[in-house]
Parts: sequence; C-alpha cells; structure tokens
Amino acid sequence: MNIQKVQKNQCDVKTDLNLLLECLKYQMDCPLSQKEALITIYSICQQNSEASEYFREIGGLMFINDLAKSSVHCIVKEAALFTLGIIIESNVYCQQTLCTSALFEDLILFLIKKDSGVNLKRMSVYVILVLVSNNKDGQTQVRDTGCISLLLQLFRTTLSTSEKNLSDENPDPCYQLWSSVCSTLCACVNNPQNEDNQNICCSVFPYAKEWLESCTEPEIVRPLCSFLGLTVANNSYVQKYFVSIGGLDTLAKVLLELMHDSCLSHCSRKLAVVVTKTLDACIANNSAVSVVLAKYHTVSGLLKLLSSETLNTGDKVSIILTIGHCTEVCEANQCELLQNNGLPLMIQILTESQDEELVKAATFVLQNCKQMTEQLSLKLYGNSLNVNTAEELDVQARKRCLQDYWKKAKEVLHRINLIEKEHDEERVQGEIFVDESSVANSEALKSHEANPADPEMHMERTHKEICCPQLTSKLNSQVLAPSGTCAPQKNGTVNTVDAAPTRPTEQRNIPCSAHELQTDSTPQSPGRNGKTACVKNQSALQAGEQFFKQPAEPIRNMKQTCTSETFFLPPLDQRSFCSEKTEKVKNASATSSSHKMTDLRCLGCTAGALSFNSRTFSRMLRSCAHRCEHHRALLEAEERYRRELRRAAAASTGTAA
Repeated sequence: MNIQKVQKNQCDVKTDLNLLLECLKYQMDCPLSQKEALITIYSICQQNSEASEYFREIGGLMFINDLAKSSVHCIVKEAALFTLGIIIESNVYCQQTLCTSALFEDLILFLIKKDSGVNLKRMSVYVILVLVSNNKDGQTQVRDTGCISLLLQLFRTTLSTSEKNLSDENPDPCYQLWSSVCSTLCACVNNPQNEDNQNICCSVFPYAKEWLESCTEPEIVRPLCSFLGLTVANNSYVQKYFVSIGGLDTLAKVLLELMHDSCLSHCSRKLAVVVTKTLDACIANNSAVSVVLAKYHTVSGLLKLLSSETLNTGDKVSIILTIGHCTEVCEANQCELLQNNGLPLMIQILTESQDEELVKAATFVLQNCKQMTEQLSLKLYGNSLNVNTAEELDVQARKRCLQDYWKKAKEVLHRINLIEKEHDEERVQGEIFVDESSVANSEALKSHEANPADPEMHMERTHKEICCPQLTSKLNSQVLAPSGTCAPQKNGTVNTVDAAPTRPTEQRNIPCSAHELQTDSTPQSPGRNGKTACVKNQSALQAGEQFFKQPAEPIRNMKQTCTSETFFLPPLDQRSFCSEKTEKVKNASATSSSHKMTDLRCLGCTAGALSFNSRTFSRMLRSCAHRCEHHRALLEAEERYRRELRRAAAASTGTAA
C-alpha cells in the first residue's frame, strides 16, 4: 500500500514539474508568473534528489540557466539563480552539469555590474557556493576564472561595521552579502582542502584581524572565525603567516573577553567555543606557536570553559583538543594545565564519559602529560648525571689530595722514626756517660774528704774528671752543647734547662757537669719558663768549685728539678762579677784552707731541698748571719740592681711631672 502511495507521489511530482516548465516557457512576458513558477519548482526540488534529477532530464535545469542570463527582469534573474542553487545543492549530477567556466563567467558579470543589486549579487554568490561545495572541480574553476579574487574583494569592501546595526531583527542586505561571501570562501578552501585557494585567501587576514579587534559581536565573530579556521587548517605556511601578523594574539584576546562575558551570557560561552575551534585550527599542525597563548593564560581559560554544564559533547571535544594542542610541546602551557587541576579533570572525563570522541580527546591530553613527565624525568636525570659527575670529580680530587697527604705523612713518619732511632742511640750513650760521671764525682768527693788541705789540686782533678763534654747530635746536622745551669742543692740534684728546648728527649739526653753551676746571668722573665744562663768563664767555675762541690746525680732528674726551683738573678756585669768572685774565692781558699767544708756552707747552700723564688731566696739569705762568699756576692749584686731600679724609677717620675 505504501509502495503504491510512493509511486503515485513520484508520478504527481513529475507531472507538476512538466507543467511548471511549460509555464515558464509560455509566460515570458509575465515576470511575476515566472517568479511564481520558479518558486514552486525549487520548493519541489529542495532536498529531493530524484525530483532534481528528473527536472534535469526534462531540460528544466538548462532552461532556468538560460532564463537567468537572458531575462531582463531582476526579479526573474534572482529567482532563477536561487532555483539553480537549490537544484545544484540537491543533486550532484546537476552540480557537475553546471560546473563550467561559462557559468562562473556569467556569475562574475552579475557581481561586477553596477546595476546589479545586492540581492542579485547575493544569489550569484550562493550559486558559486553550491558549485564549489564538496567539489574539487568547482574549487579549481573558481580560481582559474578569477572568481575567487572577486569574492575576496567583496569580503574587504562589503562590510562596514561602523555604519551597520547588526542587532536589528532585519539584518542589513550588505551584511547578508558579506556573510554569504564568507561562507563561499570557506567552501573554496575546504572539503576538500585546497592549499592553493588557502594561500590566496590568506591575503585578507589583516582585515579579519582588524575586525576582530574592533568588534566582538557574534554576527561578525562567527563568520570570521569560520573563514579563518578553514583557511589555516592543515596549512603550516598560512598558519605561520597568521601568527606573524598577530592574528593568534588577537584570537586569544577575544577569547579572554568572551570568557569574561560567558559568566553572564550563554551566547558568549557558545561564541567562545567557536573562537576555541579557530585557535585549535591555528596551532593543530604547528604546536610550537602555542607558546604565544601562554602569556594570555589560554589553557586556564579553556579549563574554566570546559567546566560549564551547558556545553554539549561536541563543544567539549573541541575544547579538550585545543588544550591538547596547547600542551603538546609548550612547557608553560603544560605547567598551567597542572596548576589549574587540569589533570584530574581529564581523568574524570576519561572515566565517566561514554562518548568515544570525548574519551579520545581526554586520552590525547593525558598522553601529553605522560610525555611531559618523561621529559621532566629525563631533564632531572640529566641534571642528576651532571651533579653526579661533578661530585665524582670532586671525590676524585679529594682522593688525590688525600693520597698526597698520606704520602707526605708517611714521609714525615719515616723521618720521625729515624730521628727517634737516633735519639735512642744518643740516650744510651748519655746514660753511659752519666754513669761514668757519677762514679767520677763520687771518687772526687772521697779524695777531697781525704785531703782537704789541697783544694786547688782537688779542684783541678775534679774538673778533669766530671767536666761535661759536648755531645754532637745528628738531628738536623746541628751540634747541641750544654748551656743551662741551676743552683747547687744539698741533696745533689742538678737543675738545667736546654738553651734550645726543641724536644723533651733532647733535654734528657744532654748532660751537664756540676762545674757549670751558679755563674752570672742575664735577667729572665717568668714567661720564658725561668731559664737561667750559663757563664762562659771556666776559670771562675774552677775557682769556686771547691766551695760548692756537689755530688753529681743522674741526668734523668734534671728536668723536674729545674722546673720546680727557679731563681731570678739580677743583671750583672759578667766580667766584673766573675773577677770579683774569683779573687774572693782565691783569698778565702788561701787563708782558710784548713777549714772544713761544713764551716764554709751557709743557709743558702744547705736549703737545696726547699722551693724558692727570687724574693724568698733573697729574704732567706738576708736572714742568714753567716753567708758564704758566693751568696754574699749574689746578695750584693741584687742590692746594686735594686738601687739602679729605684734610681731609674725616680728619674722617670721626675720627667713625667
């Protein structure tokens, strides 16, 4: 039943088309009748490919084409062109039949004639649109005939936004013509893509950029964005040119302005999506230029736009793809994506969405994040390698320094071992010498007691026996001689300090004879460890030896005794003091050679076991009623030294006053 009904309808349509064609042929003198017939024909053929094909078969398509060129009535021309456009759009065979250079030339004439109205031009542009849409031959014809250049001229000159009010319900015809030109240019460069036409159409980019900067009305932004997006699509040359003139910056600014308005207007959000698609087309094949968008924080704006609940799936896909292209190679945009929680949002879309295209778009963004993470890891690894290399070099340098230090330390240790070995040998020799000196001192004492009447012979013999020889040290190839002396003690302890106290072992290994005791010295301070000077006049020492003879003790006690008992002697003239002392000692020895040693020993001689300093020792000598010649000379010298100090102090006080 339905089939019969369909067949009946097809027969009725064919009958109507035949009648309408006859009406057109026989109503040449009546333009209104022709217009009515043309309107009826396009209403039948609109979106009906079979009816359009039948009308072409009966010759109606070519008759209308001839009518459009030959009619003198404008309304017939406009109606005939519009009907041609509808038939061509409905049937591809009709499109191929009329896609000739002759038709494009006729259409160019309609566009350039001064007497052609805006509507006639608009209908002519419409026919061009349907001829090139999805038709590579039509795109070639429109370029070869020069029709595309005429369309670009209309694009530049038709629209003047300063003189048009686009918010009226009845749009201006010029704006409608400009909008049709934009649509036609879009068809000339896209579907299929035609790079030659794209390269030609990019010449009007500066005008489009200027209009975008001056107006953000949807009626202007939409056609411009469509034209720009299709012209730059998959064409790196055109994309670079658009970026070079600042077109990408302009789109980013328009998007920011629309994003600000989108909080209040749904229309602004929809228009922002259109601008987003254009941005995506500009950077899709040249992601390196997306760095321009970083300074406008485009990614954060797109994330806010994506969170809108009023967007459909297609709009979300476009936004996510744009985010993916922005973050594909630009680190700044990648960081902005992470900082604005873009990664969790993409994961949420991926897990919750059921749309395949949306999932693919979210996966694309996540893949960029993965690559970004890998690149950051490689950079961190490279930095760590550099750091590790630097650390290894530093460690190697330190190892080399330590090896040098160890080498030097081993050399020093070897030298120390050699020196200690030499010192051990010298210590053994010194101990042997001290033992021999002790035996000699004991024998001399016994001889003196047995024959006290001959002190000079005793002195000379004792001096020869116990006089300390110089010891030659091999350390640093220097000869060390005994140069220290201390006061004689009752218990025979000898106190000495080495003139060059470099090592304790050197002090132990240098013996000193009892003949080098209590001679004149220079004044020393306590800060210099109470060192006493040795007298160099051996004759005075030999003369006084008979009065202060003490048995020699082992040298090992020298350091301890010398440190505990220190005498500060006044500065005396060595020669006068030694001569005076020597004369007095000789006189005493000549007059009282028969006296015993105990009668010649004063309190200073018998107080060797007590600890004294310069003050207490002098006080003790003053309290002694009978002083020996040696200590009497010391006390007198100290008195002279004190008088000199008082005289100097008085002189300095007088000068200061």
